[in-house]
Amino acid sequence: MLSYTLRRAGQGLAVVIVVSFLTFLEAHLMPGSPARAILGVHASQAQIRAFNAENGYNQPVPVQYVDYLDRLVHGNLGFSYQQNQTVAALLGERLPATVLLVGLSVIVALLLMIPVSILQATRRNKPTDYALTGVTFVLYAMPEFWLGLMLIMLLAEKVRAFPPVAPQGNVPQILANPAGLVLPVITLALGSLAAFTRYLRSSLLDNLAEDYVRTARATGASERRVMLRHVFPNSLLPVITLVGLSLPGILGGALITESVFNYPGMGLLYWNSAQSRDYPVMLGVTMVVGLATIAGNLLADLLYAAADPRVRYVS
Repeated sequence: MLSYTLRRAGQGLAVVIVVSFLTFLEAHLMPGSPARAILGVHASQAQIRAFNAENGYNQPVPVQYVDYLDRLVHGNLGFSYQQNQTVAALLGERLPATVLLVGLSVIVALLLMIPVSILQATRRNKPTDYALTGVTFVLYAMPEFWLGLMLIMLLAEKVRAFPPVAPQGNVPQILANPAGLVLPVITLALGSLAAFTRYLRSSLLDNLAEDYVRTARATGASERRVMLRHVFPNSLLPVITLVGLSLPGILGGALITESVFNYPGMGLLYWNSAQSRDYPVMLGVTMVVGLATIAGNLLADLLYAAADPRVRYVS
């Protein structure tokens, strides 16, 4: 297990390096320049040249990337001239808010997944199954930004049940206004619900056809007991892997959702940084998301092995 974990960590590091380079290259291919965005339209050419020389923007892109990796190895993520803070400080402020949003959304999606999937499996190929499948597929097809806007129009503007903008500040301040969290959490959770329910539904149906289910029924166990005591626990194993594999999509959805609701997380930070060509912040957010994705997939593999003793990872 240790050798497998180390090997996966090494593969993850390689992936992060590739992703960071592609993001670095993409940022430099964007129109405009950080010097003009930071110094303003009235800055002289001499001021722009001095700024580029001071920050290394006058060097070829490969040289700039190597310099960035060297700073990264030494724990220096760069400095945001737009917000006059180090990138590490900005990420430290925004990361907990994003973790809160993603965590709550996954919990809500999993809680909704259980009754919906069980209802679909126990009423397979019946109107209830078709209706729930259709609803989840529609939700899956909706982009997060569109779903968020629709929820704002319906629940915030017409019904006025929830505020249209998320609470601002740090995590304690956000939790002090839980009503402002409802719409962002629902938006992100509904996007993941369809994939979760389809996987669990299929797993439930596969387990319902196993011999141990027929044995349990033959002993006189009720259908409720068969489902909740035997079938449901054995059907959760694939969902563990699914959550890990879905983490990149969930984090990507969080970036969009935060922009829609003005939620003070890394997604809004990335959006504002992209508009102002704040390259160090963009790269910092990308690195954190990449590391979180790799860590989530590795954790899912380890949890799967812990949950199923039959699974063994060999080196």
